[in-house]
Amino acid sequence: MLRYICKRVVGVIPTLIIVVTFVFFFVRLIPGDPARQVAGPQATKEDVELVREQLGLNKPLPQQYISYVTGLVKGDLGTSLRTKRPVLTEVQGRYMNTVQLTLLSLTWSVIAGVLIGVWSGRNRSKWQDYTGMTVAVSGISMPSFWIGFMLIMVFAVKYRLLPTTGAGSFKNLILPSITLGVSIAAIIARFTRSSVIEVLKEDYVRTARAKGLREKTVIWKHVFRNCMISVVTVVGLQFGFLLGGSVVTETVFAFPGLGSLLIESVNYRDYPAIQSLILIFSLHFVLINLVVDVLYAVLNPEIQLS
Repeated sequence: MLRYICKRVVGVIPTLIIVVTFVFFFVRLIPGDPARQVAGPQATKEDVELVREQLGLNKPLPQQYISYVTGLVKGDLGTSLRTKRPVLTEVQGRYMNTVQLTLLSLTWSVIAGVLIGVWSGRNRSKWQDYTGMTVAVSGISMPSFWIGFMLIMVFAVKYRLLPTTGAGSFKNLILPSITLGVSIAAIIARFTRSSVIEVLKEDYVRTARAKGLREKTVIWKHVFRNCMISVVTVVGLQFGFLLGGSVVTETVFAFPGLGSLLIESVNYRDYPAIQSLILIFSLHFVLINLVVDVLYAVLNPEIQLS
């Protein structure tokens, strides 16, 4: 197992190098002049050029790239053009908000999605299956911003039970987490159902039933574990998307997370902040894929041998 993990970690390094390079050059393609944003709309052309020189934006792109990579190696993400504070400080102020929202959203959506998927899969072509998949398709079909607005109208405007903006308490997380988790729960339910149906066809399931095992034991001990590989894949990908910050949901609820920070940075053409945030989002996916690969090896020991 240790050898397998080391092999996967080494394979991550080239991916990160490619991500850093693409992020740096693609960010420069965003329309707009960050020097003009910093100097202000009333600044003269000379003032804008002076700001561009102070920010180092007048240097050739290869030289800017070398400075950027050198800073990353030293742990320096740069200084935000918008707030004039270190980007690392900006990210730290919002990172835990996104982590808390992600964990809460993923927790309830995984539980709900797995239960609905198993319920539908073991009752294929019955009313339970139709009901579960109707709920799942509805969850996938409804736009997240619409779900957010409906939740705000019902629980905040009409009944005044929950806050609609901000962070800092559990109540602030409830509505955004439901908004984010609905589609994820639906996706997990569909994948779980498909996996359960496939595993139920296997010979070892028929053998377990022939031995007289209870149906609950067959489902949760034999079927569920063997359908977990595909479920883990979906959960890992959705976890990465959530940690990347849901721009729409965080905008609807004015939630101070990484997604809303990215929108603010793009609007201001804040190159250092945009580069750092996209790099962090990419790093999330890389690390989560690594964790998923390790879980594959745990769930299926044959992977270690290959």
